[in-house]
Parts: sequence; structure tokens; C-alpha cells
Amino acid sequence: MSSKVLVTGGTGFLGAYIIKELVEKGYAVKAIRRERSRMPFYISSSILEKVEWIEGDILDVIFLEEAMEDVDTVIHSAAVVSFSPKNRHEMYQVNVEGTANVVNIALEQNIRRLVYISSVAALGRTLQGQSVSEMSKWENNKSNTHYAKSKHKAELEVWRAIGEGLDAVILNPATILGYGDWNTGSSAIFKSVYKGFDWYSPGKNGFVAVEDVARATVLLMETDITEQRFIIAGDNWTFKQLLDTMAEGFGRPHPKKQTTPSMMGIAWRWEKIKSFFTGHSPVLTKESAKVAHSNTTFENAKILQTLQGFRFTPLNEAIDHACKKYLAQVSSKTN
Repeated sequence: MSSKVLVTGGTGFLGAYIIKELVEKGYAVKAIRRERSRMPFYISSSILEKVEWIEGDILDVIFLEEAMEDVDTVIHSAAVVSFSPKNRHEMYQVNVEGTANVVNIALEQNIRRLVYISSVAALGRTLQGQSVSEMSKWENNKSNTHYAKSKHKAELEVWRAIGEGLDAVILNPATILGYGDWNTGSSAIFKSVYKGFDWYSPGKNGFVAVEDVARATVLLMETDITEQRFIIAGDNWTFKQLLDTMAEGFGRPHPKKQTTPSMMGIAWRWEKIKSFFTGHSPVLTKESAKVAHSNTTFENAKILQTLQGFRFTPLNEAIDHACKKYLAQVSSKTN
């Protein structure tokens, strides 16, 4: 294959798996990494060595112009995911301004195709248990986090660029799970359960295996579909079911205590006070507590109908696979 693909956020959880999928399918890959980022240890070095790594920032338009030279396609997966107020400014900068930069330079450089990794958060979250589809309309309400707002605004930049002639498709993944760095992002759920987590919230959410999102990304990249979005969600589970399955994978007891909104309110306020004195990011914030108590399901019929033969990995299988890898990692460090 002669085309070269540029991946932003190449050292991120999903970005790393997208690179793996691209390299294994024979694509030439150029990937952006920030100066302070570390290489993803959970991806084979034999994969990472085949990537043309360039160090820079999507907030730097001069750098982006150089990065998109000799590139045919851009997969824009760089983003900041945070529910902490102290990261809010950076999150809006990277997610909104950074995306505007990427699509603007893509238009200037006549990039053939762009795939934007958004989030189901950009479609809005519900508190009453409604189902969300690609046809759902964004509504400004108290259930939306600042992360959701930043991704919604970022999407508006992509839709604007599409209106200006950019060939682009948008993916809206649910909460992504799999084997990665369990000190950050959604992978941290695994670490909490491994260490013995006794609480669960009554909420419900959509989840998907990281490998499935990477596979869907590349398959959609290979189509000529444009001006469309696709929800990438494997299963809709309660948080109790999710934590129970992880506990079984690690051989840990199931969480037995259900949280209440008032209890979570006390917890996130305590975490806020504690973080003030320790300087560490709070484990729980007002926004993450809100997400844990929301009740939202996500429809995936469109992607299954569009990509013939594409199937999602059953969530219990994906979690079991990830738990085995995390256990092997812990074992290798203790031996």
C-alpha cells in the first residue's frame, strides 16, 4: 500500500491500538507524540519500530503543516479526557482548538481523507435511561460533563470542515476497555477492581473493547463514507455487571455496597479537599460521580449494518482477556 496515514495521539490508549491495526494491515504510518509522552508498553516494539514518530503538538499549526506533508489520510485521535477542573483549560484547548487546527491544515494540504475519533459523550448523556443513536441531538443540560462539551465543540469543527470540502467520517466510541496503562483513563477501572473495590454505582453505560474500536476505525477509513457518524459500542452494561466481571477475571470478591447520590456528593467533596493538600488529582470528581449515576444506553445497529461482517467482541470475553494480561504484568514485576 502506497498511502501514508498520520495518527494524532499515537501514544494514547486508542491511538496505539489504531497504529497496531494499521501496521498489521500494511500501511505506512506516521504518528505524532508529545514531548512528555511515553511509548505504549502494551504494544509490541516490533509494531512501534515500523512507525515514523514525530514529536510535536497539535496546537502548533506550523508543526502540523510539516506533519501532514506526504500524508494521504489523517486519523485524529489526540484528546484530553478528564473530569477534573484543573485539567479543564487544557482539555478545551486540545480537544477544540487542536481539532480546529487539524481540520484546517487538512483542508490546506488537500488531505484525501480524515477520520475523527470523537466520543458518545458528544451525543449527550441521559439521566432517565433513554437510548442514544446517531440521530440523537445534542442538548445543553446538567447531565453533560465538560469533557462532553469539549468533544461536542470539537465535532462542530469537523462538521464545518466537511462543509468546506473535507472528506471525513466521525466515530463515537463508548467507554473503551482493554489492556493498557491501568494508571490512566478508563483502564484505571481494572486497577481499582484488582486492588479490591467494594462499591458500585447504580448507573448504566455503553462499553467497547479497544481492539474493536481500532478495527472499526481502519475499516471506516478504507471506505468512501463521508459526512456521517458512527456509534462504536459493544454492550450496554450496568456498572455493577462491569465490576463483577472484572472481579471474576482477577479472582477478587464482587463489590457489595451500592452508592447513593448523596454519598457520592460527600465522597467527591472529600476528594477535592484531599487533593488540595496532596497535590494529586482527585480519584473522584463531581463530574465523574455524575457519570457513574447516569443511565444511558447506546445503539450500534448503524455500524453493524454498514461494515458487513464486522462484529463486536462480547464484553465478558474482552474483559477476561484484559484481566489475564494485567495479571501477567503484575506477575512479571513481582518475580
